[in-house]
Amino acid sequence: MFKRIQWYWRVFGVALSFIAIGVGGLFIFPLLHVVIRQRQRRQDVARDLIRLAFRAIVRSMCAFGVFQYQATGLSRLDRRGLLILANHPTLIDIVFLMAFVPRADCIVKEGLWRNPFTRATVRAAGYICNRDDSVRLVEDCITSVRHGGNLIIFPEGTRTPADGSISLKRGAANIAVRVPCDITPVLVRCAPPMLVKGEPWWRLPGQTSRYRFDVREDIDIRPFVDGAANEVLAARRMTAHLRELFVKESDYLVGH
Repeated sequence: MFKRIQWYWRVFGVALSFIAIGVGGLFIFPLLHVVIRQRQRRQDVARDLIRLAFRAIVRSMCAFGVFQYQATGLSRLDRRGLLILANHPTLIDIVFLMAFVPRADCIVKEGLWRNPFTRATVRAAGYICNRDDSVRLVEDCITSVRHGGNLIIFPEGTRTPADGSISLKRGAANIAVRVPCDITPVLVRCAPPMLVKGEPWWRLPGQTSRYRFDVREDIDIRPFVDGAANEVLAARRMTAHLRELFVKESDYLVGH
């Protein structure tokens, strides 16, 4: 009985966090468009507010027993002009990352630009829209990093399947090659799994999950670019290296 009550308490904690995001999108971020007319200033303020809000959400989820986390290497995120690539096992990975990355930029699904609960937030923050035009998407990402933004990308393109198999798209590596810039890899693991792909948000495990967040040393892009016949080949090499890293090192995290 007590464990059942704890489970309901964790579900309530997740629901409350999602509600908080929706309330901000409906009542707080629309005001930024009225109060702050200058676009860059509005974007900076919005991203700072999102970072503070997401930190509060992370703390509240811990307080509700949804998960406990261990993070290493967070100081590596306290820079500008980063291309941050992470694996994506849970729905809240982006919340956690943006809670600790200063003025983070990210790619947002086009549907969130139309959603009444999120459109004011993503517009104020100036996030990159994931439209059908892949060429424009890559160009927008390159511009973000070159202008000093800290761009977060999940190279898988979606959450990791339930079987844990990792398949990366070449877009992220293509951005790194074309900027050019080094890559800051982040390895994420959550056990027991929660908020995974294909599961409803309320179907939480019977116990508090352990969330691990490991920011590794930057990956130097030059060995993959030097000697490559073209950017396509360089991106292919980088993607293969990233897949090996995420599969090998994340397996290591699980066992330790």
